[in-house]
Amino acid sequence: MHIYCFSKSVHRRICIFGFSGSSRYTALLFCSPSAVQSLAVWRLSQVSLTALKLYCQLFQVWNMAATETQLMLSVGLIEKDVNGDTLWVWCYPSVSTELRDVLLSKCCLTQASRDLHTFVFGQFCRTWYYITTVEVQEPTALNKVTHFSIVVTAKDFNPEKYAAFSRILCRMYIKHGSPVKMMEGYIAVLTKGICQSDENGSFLIKDYDVRKAYLAGSVKDVVSQFGMETIILYTALMLKKRIVVHHPRIEALLEFTRVLPALTWHRKDWSILHPYVHLTDTELDDLKKCPGYVAGFVDPEVSNRSDLFDVYVNLPDSVITVSQSAKEAMSMGKLHKDIGHLIVQSAEDADRTDSQVIKDISVKTKEILANLIALADEGENSKITLDGLKRHHFPPATENFLFHLAAAEQLLRI
Repeated sequence: MHIYCFSKSVHRRICIFGFSGSSRYTALLFCSPSAVQSLAVWRLSQVSLTALKLYCQLFQVWNMAATETQLMLSVGLIEKDVNGDTLWVWCYPSVSTELRDVLLSKCCLTQASRDLHTFVFGQFCRTWYYITTVEVQEPTALNKVTHFSIVVTAKDFNPEKYAAFSRILCRMYIKHGSPVKMMEGYIAVLTKGICQSDENGSFLIKDYDVRKAYLAGSVKDVVSQFGMETIILYTALMLKKRIVVHHPRIEALLEFTRVLPALTWHRKDWSILHPYVHLTDTELDDLKKCPGYVAGFVDPEVSNRSDLFDVYVNLPDSVITVSQSAKEAMSMGKLHKDIGHLIVQSAEDADRTDSQVIKDISVKTKEILANLIALADEGENSKITLDGLKRHHFPPATENFLFHLAAAEQLLRI
């Protein structure tokens, strides 16, 4: 059998293919998608036409799946045994020690509460994590394990995608009692964009468009709860302020916070979302690196941390509070009232879907931004100045809002 090695030295990874004398494919020992670019080919003269055809087929598969699959970073396993001990037992390929400690703290198996949170997600250091936890029901191959969690890390926000993938990995682990099958499933998704099994179900990456993830929450529910005060959330998001949301139940927190970035649909920026944060130095240091954010906390002590927010949302009591330091920038006027009425009227229309409500808000936002850009075009270097705004004699609250919005959109000249 001839061995052909394709290596990309930058990544220090090697693809090894085995072929018989007749050049028929025999075995694929290891292959990395990152190795298909800038390839150095050893013993190229021995590569037959059939071998090259096989390589081209593999390249086409990788190329189709590359954009989506390269978003996944790792898969890990946390177990709780019959003695009540919870440990991080396996990971592929790896996570940093700092991230592993954060992931352990997010897993319900390590927490004092006995509540089982079947699925949670969040963001730390620009890495999204998705944790699926199950209770082991006997009989299984896991006779010494009572619960376990599958932890997937990725670059993208898409809870539904990674929840579906994790469910398949969970079924694999329950059946086989070994992470080897999970690793095989993970590599199958990395290389092909699909993980398929008659027994455990199938997962296809292309079924999970990111826009569906952005639209999965309900803006109508947010407006139903807060009514005209939704304009406070809209204004804070437009001005890239810091919003902190508290609810003692993590599921309610995740459901609410994931919706808020949709109020500024023109940005389509879910990187501002940090839906599950603990009051630890490590996580708060990471959060403070973000100029504006939506951060969720289950700890009620966060209400006393005014250094963390411009707007505080007490979700159980349906109360929104603007911090003293942000009141000047967040002052409201007729423009805000008009936008608030538009949001409420659209959301209360039973015939309009959530996506249509988001579109209504987005149309109004684009109108405001178009007017702002027109003002900027009047100024030097297409920038807005306070003096330039004053020449238009806007009402004080409108002038104030446009000034801070220009700063948020990088249209302001100081």
